[in-house]
Amino acid sequence: MTTFGLIRHGITDWNENGRAQGITDIPLNVTGKQQASALANRLFLEEKWDMIVASDLSRAMETAEIIAAKLKLPVSHDTRIREMDCGEIEGTTEDERVEKWGSDWRQLDLGIETAEELSQRGYEFLEETAAKNENKRVLIVSHGGLITRTIQRLMPETFPITRLENTSVTNLRKWENNWDCTLYNCTKHLGV
Repeated sequence: MTTFGLIRHGITDWNENGRAQGITDIPLNVTGKQQASALANRLFLEEKWDMIVASDLSRAMETAEIIAAKLKLPVSHDTRIREMDCGEIEGTTEDERVEKWGSDWRQLDLGIETAEELSQRGYEFLEETAAKNENKRVLIVSHGGLITRTIQRLMPETFPITRLENTSVTNLRKWENNWDCTLYNCTKHLGV
């Protein structure tokens, strides 16, 4: 059995402003760094992990590095667990998208990666990581879109709708061909 701790990165200015980040490389803001530190303290006190893998985008890398420093683990990076490529909408708010492309902007071809493509990347990454790390506990620091679409693919009946808070922890276990979720969107380290 492989256990995964899926962590959404800490908050950024673009998260706070409702801007689509996608693969644009936006760093954590001060609050995001504080969130990552609180999570690192929680993980240090409560759980033992064997390794950390992060998206190569700075908001995920920064979150992972803060956690890794506390847990004394190295961080490896994998581009497959990047956020959804949001194409032309990256950097825009909903209001700006409606103003530029109209209220049906979601129906336009704006170069946005599909949910199916996104979940396939996440699925392949988790399957490969589980196969190579049996009986390990692996922290994955990634992005809300990638994590939610991947768990929906793995457990569609359990997660028809998902939403994750920044620095939330979702724990999955994989054994043989089975997946289950033992913790979802937990942010107790933030005191909320």
